[in-house]
Amino acid sequence: MRREPFLELVREALDSLPRKFSKRIQNVAVVVEDHTPEGRDPNDLLMGVFEGTPRTEQSFFGADTGPSRIVLYQNNIEAHAEDVAAEEGHSVEEIIREEVRLTVLHELGHYFGLNEEALKDV
Repeated sequence: MRREPFLELVREALDSLPRKFSKRIQNVAVVVEDHTPEGRDPNDLLMGVFEGTPRTEQSFFGADTGPSRIVLYQNNIEAHAEDVAAEEGHSVEEIIREEVRLTVLHELGHYFGLNEEALKDV
């Protein structure tokens, strides 16, 4: 998938957030990179990552640490979608759309202070 249609899926996922959550998101950049950085386990198909300080740990009096980032790894999401589509008979595009949505929600969960255990059903 080309980058622009992928970015549109990210926009759709963000636009679909309930207002009570979207209005609380501040100083977070959502970016798309091709794949996980060098040095990570290549067998760990990481879809995305939250980089920054969760809202629950931010302090009004604390030093400004700059914006947080949510990074989505396009090639990893696409590879996962191809595997799932082959197993389940769904279209790759349909699986990519759903995986982008789930990854955005998962990483926003980290932004809001939830740990992996709390997010395992997302």
